[in-house]
This record gives sequence, structure tokens and C-alpha cells, in this order.
Amino acid sequence: MVQGTPSFTSESLAALKQRYADAKQAHVFKYFDELDDQSAAAFFEQLSSIDVAQCNEFFLRTTQAAAQEKSSGKIEPLEAGSFASTLAGSRDDESARWRAEGMRLIRENKVAVILLAGGQGTRLGSSAPKGCYDIGLPSHKSLFAIQAERIRRLQQLASDAGSPAKIPWLVMTSGPTSAATQKAFADAGYFGLDADDVFFFNQGVLPCFDMEGCILLEQPGRVAVAPDGNGGIYQALRLSGALDWLRARGVEHIHSYCVDNCLVRVADPVFVGYAALRGAECGALVVPKKAWDEPVGVICLRNGRYDVVEYSEISEDMARMTRPESSELAYNAGNICNHYYTLDFLQHRLPEIEASLEHHIARKKIKHIDLESGEQVAPTKPNGIKLERFVFDVFPHVDKMAVLEVDRKDQFSPLKNAPGTGVDCPETSRRDLIAQCIRFAEAAGATVHTVEGSEPAFEISGLVSYAGEGLESLSGKALAADQLITDIDSVVTV
Repeated sequence: MVQGTPSFTSESLAALKQRYADAKQAHVFKYFDELDDQSAAAFFEQLSSIDVAQCNEFFLRTTQAAAQEKSSGKIEPLEAGSFASTLAGSRDDESARWRAEGMRLIRENKVAVILLAGGQGTRLGSSAPKGCYDIGLPSHKSLFAIQAERIRRLQQLASDAGSPAKIPWLVMTSGPTSAATQKAFADAGYFGLDADDVFFFNQGVLPCFDMEGCILLEQPGRVAVAPDGNGGIYQALRLSGALDWLRARGVEHIHSYCVDNCLVRVADPVFVGYAALRGAECGALVVPKKAWDEPVGVICLRNGRYDVVEYSEISEDMARMTRPESSELAYNAGNICNHYYTLDFLQHRLPEIEASLEHHIARKKIKHIDLESGEQVAPTKPNGIKLERFVFDVFPHVDKMAVLEVDRKDQFSPLKNAPGTGVDCPETSRRDLIAQCIRFAEAAGATVHTVEGSEPAFEISGLVSYAGEGLESLSGKALAADQLITDIDSVVTV
């Protein structure tokens, strides 16, 4: 029973109960009177934080839309001249111009980065935040450390004498990863960055529903909730004060990416410069598909507007289609969740756009309290619905979009699967990053002596080189394949 002096009044509790009754969700209070003071106070706080009428509206709109036969509208590939490319054969002078503009903006402290880091390493056999994962490099650095070092190197490259460049790093966490992520940063001394340049904020959550729209209880005194999808970043940025924090620092351009990509070029000056020079309010990096049937979403046009179309929405004939002027696939712009925004777009345009964004349904197995027996049920098949938005849901509403094609081997190696699976796993991430380091050394004129039958363990610290620059002194040297280069003047030769 609720005893003692609760942290709410009988009047505020009655008003909250009425709110849920009006929304036909009064069942969430079934066990309220059986809770102790602490549990009751926590439950009251959780229920008060939920806009139950709005959540009901989200559920109704989303399920009604899903029940109707989906019309994909008119889907078309991106026009050949509507995006640029950095692939072999593209103009180096253009990339140099974009990079110069990006570096200028970084030098003037007008660029920030947002890291989507809400995921745990569950599939990797770890309950820690995925950013803490060690992919097996010689340095044994975590993904967080790898990315932080790239920020530090880029700040160094962009800085003028007496005027250090600063790249603010905003880290979006989730309930399960927030405390552990902040502890990992603190324990590592913010990986050499200034703590004042790092801003943590939490991804939002929404209640979980049963198939009929009733909110599920995870415990007698707790609603079952789930993250609202990576598209929840926009509201989370606004509610956390992150956008105001960036505005106060004079930031105008933002690069956003996912934590699980070990090849990401954080605050990529080429991408930022390209999008800024195009006057874009939003941008996306894309990579060519590995094959016509690769199960990846592609950026294309839907009813004349930019959108990400899932591979299941494209027929085999469409997926196999090639451009008339080349043998390239027409639907070839693989989406890698690597985006650009202006702060003005996020702060002023997004709020009005968000109201029109639909959620997506994820049917899941959700642990819940059976309201008849009071026992917790662990279902063996999907029993409920989680609602989520995707970060790219805003694309159709963007007036000026910038799409840039990059080489997969240079900028995209996601970590999704358990060790040993052979695809998007720790071994492939490690292999791809080491292969990139070898290419950097060879492009500088060095030779890396690999041993047939053994995998090299060759790593160049991000503090030494961001994207292959600064390695000129390696020219003509024969380098051992197993080494970690942290000082360009101290390398192991053979």
C-alpha cells in the first residue's frame, strides 16, 4: 500500500488518473495502491512525463496507415546530375574545393558533430554501449576513442597559430547507455578532448502498446517503454537544450553519424564543405550498392521528393535497372545514416515538419504484466507494438538537399553482427580499418610488407593522420605489417 508522505498530492494524482481515464488507459493504475512510497513516486513521475493523448494519436494514425494498402507513389532514381561523387574518375579539384571550404568552417568554429550512440553491444555479446567496443585493433581502442582521435586531429589541422579550432561533439545516448557512456568518457579523460566541448543528451522513449492500443506495463509500477527510433533525435536535440548550446557557440553546420561505423570521417570537411557550398539545409552521404540485391535502403525520389526507399519496396526489375549512360545501377545510392544539417534547419524548420511525420510500426515480443493474473509474461512471439521514427523521415520535407557519393572502402564499415558471422562484424571492421591504414601508407610511397597467410595488424593512429595526410616521410620505406604508428618519426621498418 502507498504509505507515509508521497511526493504528490491527492489532487495531482486524481488529475493524472483522469487524464489516463479520458485516454482510455486507466488500467495502468491497477496496481498503484499496492506500491511503496518510492515506487509510487517514481511511477507518478513516469506517467506524468507521458503525453498519453498524443501517444494514443500516434498509435491510431500509424496503425490506420499501416492497415491501408500502402501506395509507394512514383519512385524514381536520383538523376545523374543531381548528386556529386568522390569516387575514382571524379574531379579532384572539386573535392579539394569542398575540403577547403569545410576546413575554413571548422577553423571558424562553425562545425559540430552529433553521434548517435544509443545502442548497446548486445549482438556483440556485451551489455556495454556499442561505442565502448574493441574491434581488435593493435591499439585496442574503442569506437569512441577512434572517433575522438579523428576529432582531435581535425582540430589540429584546422587550427591557426594562437586560435585553436573547436569541434563540439554531441553524443545521443539512451536510457540503458547514458550513465555507462558518460562514465566511459570521464574515465578516459574525454579521450583527450575538452569536457566542455562534449554534450550528452538522451534519446526519447514512447510507451509500448498491445495490438489493440492498450499501454503495456513492464512492472506493476512501470510502463513498458522503448526508444522512439533514431528519428527521435530531432525532438531530443531541442528538448535537451543542445541546439541552444550550439547557437551560443556560433555553430552553423552539423555532421551526424552512427557510432558503429569505424571508418567514419567525423566532421568530414569534404562533405560539410560540399553541402555548405550547395546552400543545402540537409545532406546525405551514400555509397554504391555491392550488388543489385543488397538489402539496403537507397536514397531516391518518391513523388519528386528525396526519400529513402527500402529494398523491399523496389521490384527486381527496378533494382536491376542501370543508367543509360553507364552500367551503374540506377538505384545505387545506398543510405549509410551519415548526414549534414544546418543549425537553422534543425532549430527553425524541423519543429513544424515534425508534426507531419508519421511513426513506423515495429511488432515485437514485449515483456509485460498480465492484468488478469498480475504475473509478468515473457512472450514467445510478437505481442505488442513499438512506435519509432527514422532519421531520414525528414528528407521529403527538405527544400535543398545535398547528396554526395563516397567510396565504401574509405568511409563505411558498420558493426552490426556477432563475432565470427563474417558480415558487418568485429572482424570485418578490423580488417577494413587496417586495410585503409595500409592504403594510406602506400599512397604516401611506403611499402607494407605483409606475410602471406597471415592477417596484418597495421594501424596508424587517428592522431597521426585523419585521412592519409601527413605521411610524406614514409615515402620509400619498407614497413612492418604488424605495428601501431603513434609517431610518424618512430616506425618499424623491415
